[in-house]
Amino acid sequence: MTIAPRAAFATLACALIAACGTSTREPVPITPPADVATAPVVRVPVPPAAGVPATPPIAVVPPQRLDPSTFPAGAVYVCASGEGAQRKLTAVEFDAKVGSLCRRHPEMGPCQYERSICRRSGGRVYAADGSEITQATEAEYDRKVMRVRLRSN
Repeated sequence: MTIAPRAAFATLACALIAACGTSTREPVPITPPADVATAPVVRVPVPPAAGVPATPPIAVVPPQRLDPSTFPAGAVYVCASGEGAQRKLTAVEFDAKVGSLCRRHPEMGPCQYERSICRRSGGRVYAADGSEITQATEAEYDRKVMRVRLRSN
């Protein structure tokens, strides 16, 4: 008689583990237009560039660089999510103090937090100069921060 509760418990545990293993990608949160003037971090959609075809590219590999002339002024990062015609660009802007910090020291926490939000949504992060910030770049940032922390002790 004790087998039935054990089997039910095992089934329930397997269902919970399976549910936890699935990850859903949420889109990058966009800052409401009414809050843009006062928000410390602003995420706004970037309109598609004029003259760019809406057809998906033939190459499957996303570009390692984007054209920085299409980025809004003041954008520190651009999050590119989706592929082909479904590709969406979201500009990430900070207030003046944090923006200058992220330009000089991209390894700092607020900058890394915004890049993580982009990646959690399935996007790729590009710097203001158009170069992609990959996981290898993030590892270099982490190494740099750890070296600084070790020297300061």
